[in-house]
Amino acid sequence: MHLDHATIVTPDVDAARRFFVDIVGLTDGRRPPFRVGGAWLYAAGRPVIHLVDATLPRAVASDAAPSGAAPRIDHIAFRIDRADAWHALIARIEAAGVGYQRADVPLTREVQLFVALAPGVVIEFVTAAEHTSS
Repeated sequence: MHLDHATIVTPDVDAARRFFVDIVGLTDGRRPPFRVGGAWLYAAGRPVIHLVDATLPRAVASDAAPSGAAPRIDHIAFRIDRADAWHALIARIEAAGVGYQRADVPLTREVQLFVALAPGVVIEFVTAAEHTSS
């Protein structure tokens, strides 16, 4: 089993798209012609992030919550396996003026970096601690 994709419902699809393309390094890709606007962003040829325009009423935008309860994503995590990719990500985040928090994972040799993309949406990047040293 593997993660297929994550869907983020946002009132600012373009800002979220720019973050994932310009900073994270995903690419824009083909998206089926749904009734609601959005974007599909790809990694390694697969659509891993689905952005959905939140300007439509909840009943139209989400069949997953027919009772009216709003689904929520706490965070989405991306694993980075190379030191050069980690440092390039940090450089892009800092060049864009995007704030982040770094945390060392207890009892492991991993480092996490958290970016608040929007209220209620956090993006985590995780790597081995040895990838973070200069």
